[in-house]
Amino acid sequence: MSLVPTSGPATLRSAEPPREGVIEFTGEGRRSVELPITAALPVLSRAHRSGHDLHPTVVLLAGAAHLALKVVAEGRFGPHADQPWWVPVLSAADDDQMAQIAAARAADGLDPAAAEGVVRRMVDAVVDASPRKAPSQVTRVTEPGRVRRQPADFARDLDSRLKRVRRSHGIDDRPQAVTLSLRVEAADEQLYAGELRLVPQVHADGNPLHLADASALWFESGPEASHGFGDRARTHASTALRRAADAWSPLERLVEQRVPDELVLDSDEIVDLLDHGLDALGEVGVDVLWPRSIGRELSSRAVVEARGGALSQDAPLQSSTLSAENLFAFRWQVSLRGEDLTEEEMEQLATAASPVIKLRDNWVVVDAATAQRARKRLIRTARPAEAVAAALTGVLPIEKERVVEVHPGASIERLRASVRQAASGPPVDVPVALAATLRDYQRQGLTWLSRLTGLGLGAVLADDMGLGKTITLIALHLHRREAGLDGPTLVVCPASLLGNWQAEIERFAPGVPVRRFHGGRRSLSGLGAGKDAGFVLTTYGTMRNDAESLTGVAWDLVVADEAQHVKNAGSATARALRTIDSRARVALTGTPVENNLTELWAILDWVVPGLLGSRLAFRRVWAAPIEAGVDPKVTQRFADLIEPFVLRRRKSDPGIAPELPPKTETDHLLGLTREQAVLYESFVKDRMERIERAEPEERRGLVLAMLTGLKQICNHPAQFLKQANPKLTGRSEKLDLLDELIGTVLAEEGAVLVFTQYVAMGKLIATHLRRAHVPHQFLHGSVPVAEREEMVRRFQSDDPGERVPVFLLSLKAGGTGLNLTRADHVVHVDRWWNPAVEEQATDRAYRIGQTKPVQVHRMVTQGTVEERIAELLERKRSLADAVLARGEAALTELGDDELRDLVALR
Repeated sequence: MSLVPTSGPATLRSAEPPREGVIEFTGEGRRSVELPITAALPVLSRAHRSGHDLHPTVVLLAGAAHLALKVVAEGRFGPHADQPWWVPVLSAADDDQMAQIAAARAADGLDPAAAEGVVRRMVDAVVDASPRKAPSQVTRVTEPGRVRRQPADFARDLDSRLKRVRRSHGIDDRPQAVTLSLRVEAADEQLYAGELRLVPQVHADGNPLHLADASALWFESGPEASHGFGDRARTHASTALRRAADAWSPLERLVEQRVPDELVLDSDEIVDLLDHGLDALGEVGVDVLWPRSIGRELSSRAVVEARGGALSQDAPLQSSTLSAENLFAFRWQVSLRGEDLTEEEMEQLATAASPVIKLRDNWVVVDAATAQRARKRLIRTARPAEAVAAALTGVLPIEKERVVEVHPGASIERLRASVRQAASGPPVDVPVALAATLRDYQRQGLTWLSRLTGLGLGAVLADDMGLGKTITLIALHLHRREAGLDGPTLVVCPASLLGNWQAEIERFAPGVPVRRFHGGRRSLSGLGAGKDAGFVLTTYGTMRNDAESLTGVAWDLVVADEAQHVKNAGSATARALRTIDSRARVALTGTPVENNLTELWAILDWVVPGLLGSRLAFRRVWAAPIEAGVDPKVTQRFADLIEPFVLRRRKSDPGIAPELPPKTETDHLLGLTREQAVLYESFVKDRMERIERAEPEERRGLVLAMLTGLKQICNHPAQFLKQANPKLTGRSEKLDLLDELIGTVLAEEGAVLVFTQYVAMGKLIATHLRRAHVPHQFLHGSVPVAEREEMVRRFQSDDPGERVPVFLLSLKAGGTGLNLTRADHVVHVDRWWNPAVEEQATDRAYRIGQTKPVQVHRMVTQGTVEERIAELLERKRSLADAVLARGEAALTELGDDELRDLVALR
């Protein structure tokens, strides 16, 4: 039987040391032979060279063996950190080659994924087996006629060799007497002909200043040689030349010369040297030295400029500047020693036939990329928002994985400076018609908004809840009227805020018309125009259902309050909002990002369309690298881009709200009742078994359902079991603690907000309070607008006879927009997945106008998923300022073991 069968398969059986892996070759008649890895390598080497009429599995193993031997020969392996075997040190190129070897066999019917697994195991087996075949003993001649066999210290010798090989990048581990460099020379007549000379020169290994032309080693030898190099220098120079020729093939002509004195390069070879040769030679330690008379100082950069004089130096900046009709251009600009080339010089560069040209009385080497940019000039045209983004970040994505530096031209530099300085400089005058005194930070916000909207750009006012975003927008409306702009302002907000907006407008801008576009009798007929135009208030739901009516109005401003309602750009609400045109757009939100950066993209893309590119481009260029934390420079560039358009102030910032009273936050750690513990453990067991058996497309829904069920059990068994008219007392420590807290608040004549994310839990608490005869009210999503406003009025009332001191709220319906400063206690019965949402809810009480210390109580059941989530939230609290996690959705991607650890009852 042939040792390498022509028709049968080969099978790798790898084994852990000290056993060596085995390859089984199967021939005709199913006869087989087994060979250890090291014995099979010569067989596979012949197979790799021939490759004819062999079974695909033999070819697969032969290709893997060839790659593994290359890794061994280059010394790219070392001992395993914990186990007694050798492991390869692989590069990305090795990974690609292994994938290619496997993919090549897919045509033979082998599964590519399985084939790649075999390739990787084969590489591991060869790398482990090869160094183990060193002799266990070494023969030494101790004296004439006597031979002594001694144990070989193979590990020490191998380690020493590996260190030498790695120092020399796997090229040669022998000491070098000389190193090689290539000197560039050329006379004027050669340069006019587009030619250069390369002259090889050698340097003493220990003294690089000791150098000579390599040809001198061939002309002189011996101790009297004037070049001062030893007898081995010529051999080492030949080896270095051979290595350089392997890296860059035109040097083969130099190697073939009897005396390697010089090599003349034509235009094509010069281009190849610039494009590929310099990098290849650098990798093998050969420098190419250019004379000062031949410059390589050409550089190119992208420049963004307005086209057609859209931004002249003398014209005032105004909204029409950034209208969609104006175009900007990204073009290449080539510079010599930092000075821009003229149009004539760019043309000379573009039409040059040689890679060496005379420019400004100097010979200059032109690489292919620079010449191509001089010929192409225009990269692309762009809309205003893209030009502004490039000017602010200094980079432009031009290909899928490539960005280039961008420099703003003179015209757009004015615009960039105006955008960056919008929040600084002298404040604008407070509108005469404003019946209020603005705080300093509110006036700064007005200044910023007026300047950005005056440029035709939008803005996101992301102050903490309670810092006066509403009054700032009212002031902006009045300021634009005084500046001569006309048209009404449309405010889109949650239904619960309609009354608040109307009351604030009537209070701070008396006489300004305000109407609600909401309900069955809504109408826009008779809407004022010109400077007398006022406010129109509508809800997100009405706007979504009747966007057509709203698009027919020439709006001056469109304001999206609680703009997180349009964080999903694909939703019907967000799409409808984008159809309503206006001179400028403003988003108001205390949480510009709740879960991930794509939500911020959705808001900013409405406010300044095109600033962040398409959603897919944004994920690729910004969100993915920022959330992965791979490059701090990307995060900084993104901050530079959005900073001018997002104004974020917190109550804790110096000088913002010094009069606010203190806020105390307490986590109350509670236990489970016996009933809850039994329900919890049995539910975890049942759901984890289903999750572990589920298909990937079902798993996400099962995980979310399990997390929801566990949180309901932690709240109260009756909520999880959906019991009608249940017994409530004694079944949950959360309800017991709530009784204590409410009792204390009522005894102190205070008021309390009680938040839960579940309407069902809110109804259970309301039932419990009604049975205990505690005055309360419950706000959730189904409560009509008029009744919501009445609930807020009763809670805030100064009349003890009508005041309702206990206000239950569902987190979604009551967590934003309401002013409930009567409360001095806030209770979170269950934890939301995002701390920013909880903080928004707390800010219903802790806001401008609050005069009493506020105590925040968070209920957490110990040993459950709630406690683990609480720990996660503490770590996540600062993420909205940098890179954000993905909340509940991220938990669905945990592995089964991680998920079980998260939900297990401890």
